[in-house]
Amino acid sequence: MTALRRITPAERRARLAERHLFIPARRVSRPQEVADALIGLHATDPATVFLSAAARMTAPTAAAINHALYDATPPLARIRCMRRTMFVTPDHLAPALHAATVKDAHRNRGNTTEHLRTTLGWSPARYAAVEKATLAALTARGRATAVELAADVPDLREQYAVNAGKSYETRQRVTTPVLGTLAAEGRIRRTRPAGSWTSAQFRWEPAEPFPALLAAEAKTVLARHYLAAFGPVTAADLKWWTGWTLTDTRKAIATTGAEAVELDEGTGYLLPEDNQPLAETGHEPWVALLPGLDPTSMGWRHRDFYLDPAHTPALFDRNGNIGPTIWADGRIIGAWAQHPDGRINHHLLTDASRHTRALINNAIQRLAIFLDGTRVTPCYRTPLERELATTAAPAGRPG
Repeated sequence: MTALRRITPAERRARLAERHLFIPARRVSRPQEVADALIGLHATDPATVFLSAAARMTAPTAAAINHALYDATPPLARIRCMRRTMFVTPDHLAPALHAATVKDAHRNRGNTTEHLRTTLGWSPARYAAVEKATLAALTARGRATAVELAADVPDLREQYAVNAGKSYETRQRVTTPVLGTLAAEGRIRRTRPAGSWTSAQFRWEPAEPFPALLAAEAKTVLARHYLAAFGPVTAADLKWWTGWTLTDTRKAIATTGAEAVELDEGTGYLLPEDNQPLAETGHEPWVALLPGLDPTSMGWRHRDFYLDPAHTPALFDRNGNIGPTIWADGRIIGAWAQHPDGRINHHLLTDASRHTRALINNAIQRLAIFLDGTRVTPCYRTPLERELATTAAPAGRPG
């Protein structure tokens, strides 16, 4: 039996540096190129899209990223796909990502119907009438926020309890499930927010549903793109990243023609055209300040090749969401946060050379220029980010 080619953690970090556009010479000029390289940018937190793109661009500006999102032809697509999470993706990939990851849009409608029946006593006929009125109001306006649509359709103002009876019970408007179901079916889409680029109050506009694609073929497309961008990966990595079953994951890997390789975590996979050794050393040193939920930080289930497990409690929240991180040469070595006065504080979790520290200072200055006075607070707060956000002066050194 022929032994599998072994790919070391160092080679994986070298691949990451090139594929994810971290080496300065690999940076790109357009946000669309960043989205293409990474398949998509996490968009649960609106600021992540801008900060992830900016970290990989040669001369990033919020205006350029805004243009790619809303004014380009075609614009980047903002859709719910992998793990039912919002991503900003290349327009040409959006139909395949949707078909590969949305388990059953009709079931989502059924769940919403049942939810509104049990919480508010709505009949299916009433739900259908409210949805029809909502689409009519949106068509008349062209674009509208949820608040504006609720002003046009009074039924959307009704509220129901979330986590009823719990100490953390909240109230939510009907607009959330109604608009969410329409978006899941591709009948409406999020567009330019009402506010700055950090705002989560998106406007909605009518949309044409994605073309129908066979789920199995779409999964092959997605698996191939993931292997190209993140490979080598394990089956567990792809299963976690997509939200697929293990059976679907194994089938998708097989249909890509991927070749098996040996990783520290076990068997990994690479596309045949990508299975050539890459030098582990000799690359240009690099540093990147990445936002919470950055696609690189959240790109693998098994992270030991770039993250010391001992640092996980400081960098992740209780739900597994990572906060802002400092990367150097393929490893997470620290975290950063913005103080209310606008200053960027940072803390290193491991020792760094003088040259690396100089690169970190340059990256901080680069980020400050991009932010240009904008204040950014992550949607998901992590222990170290919270601490740095209230620190009087930058910590810098490991503690």
